[in-house]
Amino acid sequence: MRVGITGHRGLPKEIEQHVKVMLAEQIATLDVRDLVGISCIADGPDTWWAQAVLDAGGKIEVVIPAAQYRQDLPDWHHAEYDALLSSVSDTHHTGMTESTSEAHQAGSEILVGLSDVVLAVWDGLPARAYGGTADVVAYAERVGVPVTVLWPDGATR
Repeated sequence: MRVGITGHRGLPKEIEQHVKVMLAEQIATLDVRDLVGISCIADGPDTWWAQAVLDAGGKIEVVIPAAQYRQDLPDWHHAEYDALLSSVSDTHHTGMTESTSEAHQAGSEILVGLSDVVLAVWDGLPARAYGGTADVVAYAERVGVPVTVLWPDGATR
């Protein structure tokens, strides 16, 4: 099973803990021998999913939206990003250079195309900028890839 991830970055610690439990619950329903997690490994749910898949014994594939993507992620995230990137079974690129909203959406569209299902750590609200979680969910639904929304009851960001 190939399971992609999209989700909000910068979540409060309380929501982070709930989401990590929800991701673990998703893994518990899957055969990890055949599990491939697909992620852009941004800070937040992308990274939590990729690490959880690896910890469970699955494989990860990474989509890199742009050549400058890593440098535009928070500095504190670089070590974790690099560690995950060194553990991938495959890497996919958009061919774009600048880490723009368009590059992020293009990367997410590749991610959706590689996935049997997409997990969305999403509050159900419209995207704050083009290429946000809501846009990825809408794209997945438009192309017929099932989406499982994970969001703690009553949580707000």
